Amino acid sequence: MGITVQTQEVREAILDATDRILSTRGYKKMTIDDLAQEVGIGKGSVYLHFTSKEEIALSHIDRIVKRLKEKLHKTAAEDDSPENRLKKMLVCRVLHRFDSVQHYTVSISDLLAAIRPRLLERRQKYFAEEAQIFAGIIVEGQINGVFQDGDAMEIADTLMTATNSLLPLSLSTEELGEREEIEEKIARLSDLLLSGVLKRA
Repeated sequence: MGITVQTQEVREAILDATDRILSTRGYKKMTIDDLAQEVGIGKGSVYLHFTSKEEIALSHIDRIVKRLKEKLHKTAAEDDSPENRLKKMLVCRVLHRFDSVQHYTVSISDLLAAIRPRLLERRQKYFAEEAQIFAGIIVEGQINGVFQDGDAMEIADTLMTATNSLLPLSLSTEELGEREEIEEKIARLSDLLLSGVLKRA
């Protein structure tokens, strides 16, 4: 038990260091030696947790999305109306990503251009997993007569596509604007999207 906890702590420390180094030096200039030094461990210890620099960078993005999905599940389980939870989840989907990379000077796509094919592959998986969480709320709203009938996954995929434009993927957070602006935009977009999902009287 203790070894497992310690192993997880070292892994998390490596990913924390990755975040700091990516924000200052970028992916190309980041080395395993840099990470080991930043964490205060030997280079070999880094390789006990990750097989390559690419895996470390992708695991860093995985962690951002894992934390997002935890937030989405928590919001989905709240004691609130389906429409309110759906709106909160849409806002959370954008702001969590924005906040997670706000200290980066370039977009995630530019930052990880050297491993773009793997990143895009992962991104499709992320979006599908997020859509699944949204689909659960949509089905609940349909059963309760709040949301229009239709394929819940298709509706969820449409919500993902509509909000992707506000994610810091191809644009940096600086290019997207101030956090308050993003929050206002996603709130307005969420209201617009919800109006298309709610059952008309």
